[in-house]
Amino acid sequence: MPVYPLFGLNQGGKSTTVSAERHLNLYAEIVPEGDKSRLVFYGTPGLSLFTSFGDTTVRGALAVGNLLYMVHRGTLYEVNNAGVKTARGTLNTTSGRVDLAYNGTQIGIVDGVNMYLYTVSSNAFAVVASGLFANPISITFQDGYFIACFANSGRFQKSKAYDGATWDALDFATAESNPDNLVRVLADHGELVLAGELTIEFWGNSGGQDFAYSNIRGATLEFGLAAPWSLVKFNDSLAGLFKNRMGQVQIMMMAGHALQKISTPEVDYLINSYATVADATAFAYMLGGHPMLQVNFPSAGKSWLFDASTSLWTPLESGLSGGRHLAEIHVDFLNKPRVTDYANGNVYNLDPAVYTDNGAPIARELVGRHLNQSYSLLTVHRLQVDFETGVGQVDGSDPQALLQISRDNGHTWGNELWTSIGVIGSYLTRAVWRRLGAARDFLFKIRVTDPVKVVITGASIEVEQGR
Repeated sequence: MPVYPLFGLNQGGKSTTVSAERHLNLYAEIVPEGDKSRLVFYGTPGLSLFTSFGDTTVRGALAVGNLLYMVHRGTLYEVNNAGVKTARGTLNTTSGRVDLAYNGTQIGIVDGVNMYLYTVSSNAFAVVASGLFANPISITFQDGYFIACFANSGRFQKSKAYDGATWDALDFATAESNPDNLVRVLADHGELVLAGELTIEFWGNSGGQDFAYSNIRGATLEFGLAAPWSLVKFNDSLAGLFKNRMGQVQIMMMAGHALQKISTPEVDYLINSYATVADATAFAYMLGGHPMLQVNFPSAGKSWLFDASTSLWTPLESGLSGGRHLAEIHVDFLNKPRVTDYANGNVYNLDPAVYTDNGAPIARELVGRHLNQSYSLLTVHRLQVDFETGVGQVDGSDPQALLQISRDNGHTWGNELWTSIGVIGSYLTRAVWRRLGAARDFLFKIRVTDPVKVVITGASIEVEQGR
């Protein structure tokens, strides 16, 4: 029986007639020659509950040493490794994302209205009352200074060195390459990245007497940040959702003072079909040597995962209704990725050894390449998908794999055909479907929704060419 390369790395977008490939809640690993398969798909991590703040969402998070700081409604909480929460201060707002930064002794928090300062050693919490401009929306730390930008303004301001309570009204500058507003400030690789609506500027600490920072001439990018909360540190760089003056958005990663597109034309096509992208959010984490970037589109109800080691994109979903992934804000806390829920106050561990999203099922799905013969019928006698079998649950239940077939280029799908992938310990189980009919074009969809480990290494198929 011939081995057919049923699965590939493409992610179909514009037309299923061209490509209908899809890998949902799966990431790929390319293994060396001589192993069983060059291309293996693994299930993405599940979510287990770490702690919860109730019904409303967490607004921001920052890890400092062995403690986690989170803003929920109008309160800053300190959270220990056991998930125990201690209130440390009160904000004047109760909704909307907040930005946090740490200068070694103090945590600065901005919420679009005020800046707040929490001193870790003394637990002192206060509103920054003087010197700081109004309506700070983003904050970062670099070279001893807190640096903030402000709503509807191109200005940014720095604090006194290692003193977030002291701001001089003259210690500011304006991103001048274009009269657009700044939407995020972020320190990266010893430089200050000023992300505006239409341009991005890079400034460095030149040690000037009047103002320490100066513009790095010739480095300005003619791209704007299309979604403020999409800009994140990723794989020793920055990534986010960007847009230039030609229109449409792309997911890009910085390479020095340049941008490299990492979204494919198919992904570009899909995300530009969303009615709203300005509310996109992103976070990054490492998964067994795979640098992962998750981009969420809240208004569209969609989530995408990019793996920098393979350049593969995969959609992420929680549950079986096709909605977005639950995770919204990420923080690496005690060497474990923790994520907040976009819909409530839950905080989760992001864990590859967990096979549900806080109890909700995770659908793992592969749609393969076209098996096509233009001038004669193909008859498929047998299809075997090589799963890691015998991974059933401890209760003895028998996990199942679903096969559906399309014979019209992916426009419609046939009956659900089920087979076992083995109760726990049944390692010799084979996932096989027989007598699958005839067509000129076949597409095969494989789907698993049971809460078990999913590993797919390939497929073999017995095909007869007819007249």
